[in-house]
Amino acid sequence: MQAVKQCAWGVFLALLSFSVAAHPHSFIRLKTQVLAENGQFTGLKMRWTMDEITSADLLYDAGNAKPGEEIWKKLAAEVMANVLGQHYFTEVWHDGQKVKFLNRPTEYGMAREGHQAVLTFILPLAQPQPLHGQTYTFATFDPTYYVDMSYEHDSDASLSGALQTSCKVAVHTPKPGEEVLNYAQSLDKEDAPEEDMQLGKQFAQTVTLACQ
Repeated sequence: MQAVKQCAWGVFLALLSFSVAAHPHSFIRLKTQVLAENGQFTGLKMRWTMDEITSADLLYDAGNAKPGEEIWKKLAAEVMANVLGQHYFTEVWHDGQKVKFLNRPTEYGMAREGHQAVLTFILPLAQPQPLHGQTYTFATFDPTYYVDMSYEHDSDASLSGALQTSCKVAVHTPKPGEEVLNYAQSLDKEDAPEEDMQLGKQFAQTVTLACQ
């Protein structure tokens, strides 16, 4: 178990420590599906694919383990605990107010795809939210911008089948100004951005969920 803890912490140490940050040094590709039940927004089904360098320690520790073996459960639990420590690295907004989440995911897991580690989980809302005639926005990002968390394709943000006729999603990619870009590029691996800059948020893609 100790080896599991060490490698999981190694991957996410930068995410959890505000004393070490940079412009990004790790990359996670996102896929998110909006979930609904009985006409209400209930949560987000997330899939995070880590870059090969970030994945290396996790996959090394898993060795040749097959899907479903105990090591994957241990790795997933360690990494998920770190993700929960940062509130899923996600914000959901409705009418100018943050939407609250449950403290634990309803399900989660980790797997190997080629040379990459993939974390999947369901982020449940604390209370189901109305969808009819409503608009929500959400974003997933590392506040320090040590890790780039982004959608590779607009279609990577999607709707569950029940919502496809009544709702639409759109991914919006920001265009930070030259001053912010230069600042991010000037940061070394040991440099920390000023907290009040919310550097990661300035680079974060936002997804709009709009329903009829």
